[in-house]
Amino acid sequence: MNPRNYQKELDQIIEEIKVQNKVPRLLIHSCCAPCSSYVLEYLSQYFEITVYFYNPNIYPPLEYIRRVEEQDRLIQEMNFVHPVTLQTGAYEPQEFYRIVEGLEKEPEGGLRCFRCYELRLQEAAKIAQAGRFDYFTTTLSISPLKNADKLNEIGEKLGKEYRVAYLPSDFKKKNGYKRSVELSKEHDLYRQDYCGCVFSQRERQTQESSC
Repeated sequence: MNPRNYQKELDQIIEEIKVQNKVPRLLIHSCCAPCSSYVLEYLSQYFEITVYFYNPNIYPPLEYIRRVEEQDRLIQEMNFVHPVTLQTGAYEPQEFYRIVEGLEKEPEGGLRCFRCYELRLQEAAKIAQAGRFDYFTTTLSISPLKNADKLNEIGEKLGKEYRVAYLPSDFKKKNGYKRSVELSKEHDLYRQDYCGCVFSQRERQTQESSC
């Protein structure tokens, strides 16, 4: 079976939107300002966007605050075709530790990360349903280190559960990741060197100490 081309699927949805006399509302879960930069530049041409920052995995709290502030600053600085606003969710690290209990020693990119994807996307789906958004999605697929197939699988499952269309994505395509790096430099964004959780931080530190 041929793998799905999520970028092609997104292109088809955008082409359908272009012929409609309506700007759909999109809720985008964002993990950080650098990852959201290209996604917002790209999708704000076709959608009215609310950026939803919900990342209870981030450690320590000061790191969380810094990422929220950078997300807000980026939205204020960038120019968009259609409105882009920020909504910040609750910082609930206890929820992250609850859902990854027993998976603390899993390697980065494994089951622990998949649980984390689902935690954040489920909250985004709830908000999208309550706010009557047309679509929801996440910026996470822009990272070469994130599993786009798993993200889309989880997103589509939650979309059906909460009755909100999940916008398929693999934002690293079409040089998306490269463009995010360029925009990060243009806006002098803080680019973290680990995913966000204490486990990814420890893994990064271990790698650095072994070099």
